[in-house]
Amino acid sequence: MKKNLLGILIALCLASIAPASVAQSESVIKLGYAKCAHCTPMSLTPQYAKGVQIDAVGFNTGTDALTALVSKNIDVAQVTYLHYAIALDKGFDVVAISGQVNGGSAMLVGNDLSIVPNDWASLKKVIADYKTAGKPFRVAASRGNAQDIHMRGAFAKQGIDINKDVQFVNIPNPSDHLQALRRGEIELICTVEPFATQILQAKAAKMFGLPYDQAAGKLTNLILTRSDVVKDKPKQLEETVRAVVKVDEFVAADKGALIDVISKIPGLDKAIATGAVENLDPDPKMYRASALAIAAMMRDLKYINSDVTAAVEKNMDYRFLEAATGKPKSELGY
Repeated sequence: MKKNLLGILIALCLASIAPASVAQSESVIKLGYAKCAHCTPMSLTPQYAKGVQIDAVGFNTGTDALTALVSKNIDVAQVTYLHYAIALDKGFDVVAISGQVNGGSAMLVGNDLSIVPNDWASLKKVIADYKTAGKPFRVAASRGNAQDIHMRGAFAKQGIDINKDVQFVNIPNPSDHLQALRRGEIELICTVEPFATQILQAKAAKMFGLPYDQAAGKLTNLILTRSDVVKDKPKQLEETVRAVVKVDEFVAADKGALIDVISKIPGLDKAIATGAVENLDPDPKMYRASALAIAAMMRDLKYINSDVTAAVEKNMDYRFLEAATGKPKSELGY
């Protein structure tokens, strides 16, 4: 298993032998979120909660939040659809109860390349020219993250074989993407906000396009819990999902508020945060069909070992989202 995913799996395996859960009041939901541009609006959920006390805790990564969830140190975790499939592949008890935000992926190319934005023909011509010249056309991502999956899906749809037509370069930490471009180590990268905006504002690359024209669409974040929490705290979960929905409605209607929270939590430059929000889509729906497509793609890419599509569908519990929104699941991505 590749390095990035190996870290996730090791963390999850360690979680399975972690200490027993911390005792919590039944009126409290302890919610973990990653401190990334997509995720920081989750820090606002406590002020939108009624009938439940949400203790929102920031983690460095979604993997850390998932580890805390499966080790029963928190009740709810904001992660990605990829984490969801990986957790099910490892046999962990996770239940999806809401979406949160989508988008945030962008494909950038070197400034000197004769590639027209959103013109796949021009990209394929340059790739062919490199091949004719005996040079590898190097494409990069952080292997195993949502942007990697989005890029691989988009390439496949355009007939580009990432194993034969280009050379893949794994750059695990997105904060290193900018320097890799500056050093001329890669020709194309699919990276995540706010790093994409940071790279563009630093003029280290130019935009090619957003990699959303593939089976996984632009799905990114998902809210998970466990079956014991569903059993013991159903009303608190309902109110937590209602708070997530209210936060999404708030930041979707007020980009200034979204910029403020993105720049405040990770200490991000406001100009970068302002650019990044244009590629973020607050959305609490859970997209069943695309979630199944992601699980299938991850197995095809050998990022997971088993077919988890049945579990992905079975463990998406729409009842809390239905109660919070007053809409049937047929209108919530089912």
